[in-house]
Amino acid sequence: MNIILILMYFFFMYKKLAYHSNCWGPLGGNAVGVTSITQLSYMTFCNLEKPLTDISKAGYSGIEIFDGNLFEYDSRLNELKKMLQNAGLKFVASYSGGNLIFKEILDDELDKIKKSILIAKELGAEHFVIGGGAKRFNGTNEDDYNRLGESLNKIDSLCKKNELQGHYHPHLSTIVEGADEVKKIFELTSINFCPDTAHLFAAGADPNKLILELKDKISYIHLKGFQKNPFKFTPLDEGDLDNGKIIETLKKINFNGWITNELDSWADPFEGALRNYKFVEKYYKKN
Repeated sequence: MNIILILMYFFFMYKKLAYHSNCWGPLGGNAVGVTSITQLSYMTFCNLEKPLTDISKAGYSGIEIFDGNLFEYDSRLNELKKMLQNAGLKFVASYSGGNLIFKEILDDELDKIKKSILIAKELGAEHFVIGGGAKRFNGTNEDDYNRLGESLNKIDSLCKKNELQGHYHPHLSTIVEGADEVKKIFELTSINFCPDTAHLFAAGADPNKLILELKDKISYIHLKGFQKNPFKFTPLDEGDLDNGKIIETLKKINFNGWITNELDSWADPFEGALRNYKFVEKYYKKN
């Protein structure tokens, strides 16, 4: 490998590898959201100082944070900016969920999402990720995909107005899980595709195939390990999903965007983050 390629891999590994903050506490949502849609958001119940410190120490240069955690800093964003600066981390992306097929609450959902987008912009993010999408209690209607596509287009427009790249993240237990649903929704929306390798694999999809088929819509990705039996999200070097093969696929399509490693829960979050960093590093050091 010549010196130019070595420098390119060094730049990639140390400048475009991020980690999600969701492993450092119980994962859930704002409980008030059960009775008030305006407060419905993802949260990791922790003090953000710890994940910021650990993620930086493990070698990452960026971080993704849930909207609920960002909302806690809404009136004191300078404090969060200082925390990011002290940790030496770039704020790469905000992640939100949304109930995007219900016309009656859509405006409220979009207001919440817009707030998350504006905070992300203020913190210097490049990306905004919207995940999943509710299913109806009695099952999905075919027209729900059209409604979801229209809602995602509105979110994509909000992102573009605020100079962010918008991405849709298929998610287990939502309206878009498996390969057919993924391909269907991206025929109906302009928003980019954020593959989550574990969620796609757990839903029976082949993440490599989807990445190749939808490569022109991918500029941001979540890498996560998965074990089928018993069901568990794992570090990248463990479980049934071959994330090494996925990294090789990303190299094949000349992907040069941010990769965010993710681990929903682990006894030692720092150890999980470090294992994931070393796993990706190993594959990007290959010729």
